[in-house]
Amino acid sequence: MAKDFFHNTVRVALEKEEWRITHDPYEIKTDVLELFDSRMQVDLGAEKLIAAYKDKEKIAVEVKSLLGPSLIYDLHNLVGQFMNYQIGLDAQEPDRVLFVAIPELSYDKLENQEFFRRIIAKVNLRIIVFNPDHQNITKWVK
Repeated sequence: MAKDFFHNTVRVALEKEEWRITHDPYEIKTDVLELFDSRMQVDLGAEKLIAAYKDKEKIAVEVKSLLGPSLIYDLHNLVGQFMNYQIGLDAQEPDRVLFVAIPELSYDKLENQEFFRRIIAKVNLRIIVFNPDHQNITKWVK
């Protein structure tokens, strides 16, 4: 499966925040996909030690550039992938939290749109906002 344009940028940004990349990509296995000889892969799996509790926080991150000619089409794909991955992840590793990483410029265009806020609430969309130029994370939307 092809990596998103910003895949390595998000990986670097996560590592700057002391996330340890454990999977690149993180494969979700489901019986339906085996039937069709297909794969479902989230771009990155990562974990971070939370010092206060000594527990591991684990995440899976799907990177989306949102650079297509239609932002609404890109948004449809983002939500559909997120929902499919979330269902697979719930069955495979329910303690790993799924995020979608999107560039700051795209998030800035979407964040004040009522439709986007409803999507976030309805599907419990968790977002990592990143700055591609500085290769850093600017916001976590949970």
